[in-house]
Amino acid sequence: MKVLIFGASGFIGFPAAQALVRAGHIVYGQTRSQAKAQLLKTEESMIDSTFIPIVCEPDSDAWHSLLPTLDAVIEALGGAATKQVVAASVREAVASAAQQFRPSHAPKLTYIYTSGCWVHGDNRSEIVTDTTPITKPVDLVAWRPDQEQAVIKHPALNGIVVRPVMLYGKSGSIFTSVFKRASEDRKVTWPGTPGGKLSLVHADDLADLYVRMTECAAIAGGKIFDAGNDVLEDLDAFLRKLSQIAGLEGKYEYVKPTNAFEVAVSATVLARPYLGRALLGWQPKKIGLTDGLEIYYESYLASMAETKNN
Repeated sequence: MKVLIFGASGFIGFPAAQALVRAGHIVYGQTRSQAKAQLLKTEESMIDSTFIPIVCEPDSDAWHSLLPTLDAVIEALGGAATKQVVAASVREAVASAAQQFRPSHAPKLTYIYTSGCWVHGDNRSEIVTDTTPITKPVDLVAWRPDQEQAVIKHPALNGIVVRPVMLYGKSGSIFTSVFKRASEDRKVTWPGTPGGKLSLVHADDLADLYVRMTECAAIAGGKIFDAGNDVLEDLDAFLRKLSQIAGLEGKYEYVKPTNAFEVAVSATVLARPYLGRALLGWQPKKIGLTDGLEIYYESYLASMAETKNN
């Protein structure tokens, strides 16, 4: 298969690109800078003819020539509320180019849009699944449910939506800030109040789901997949262990959220996804965040050291 990934150098897009290459597919990776394109090529798995970086803005026409023979497009640009216009414009640019350049007999181009679990809102007492109706999304992403519906109901695209829960692993992802405070400021803090739960997925497990959605697009089309581990993790247990690993005697504290992002981070989403498992045979395999915290914290420290050295 031939797949174009928007945001191929990002925390979600890069592992997805690696996984697709390992699975034998040809990946075109959009990135905004030549430096990031070169960084992608430093990965052993990417130094062959099956990964082709494309340096351009997502809304440019540099990728239009690929549309006639593409099997799928993955939008993994990430982002918060400022990405609303970008999400819509990229989707419609892909649809317009597909209608213009693809042969009339070609199947609908598969388009996978990356949303997120915060559309479920903050709820500490009710389990949510892939098909739970969205009623009170977190303010930061209140625009996303409409974008999701525009994707899965699109007349010109075979739309699929994936909602990752909170990502961990690699350089830290959403946990970068708490890791940084522990290592540099010598304190562990988290926005919100005690008693929360963490719905989590490792970046590599999420990447495997992208491969399965791409390969099984005929089945996955028109559906929304929540992406998370089988087991929720205790927030207090995570913070306590991080404090111990960082040499802070298990001490941690909660702070009042100061912006929309911190309000979103403080939300508890009791996600129990099932569609990926039932339809695509997807099963997360990575060790959990708290159980493997020594590994993940050390990985973060190593990535920061490498960044400073470069």
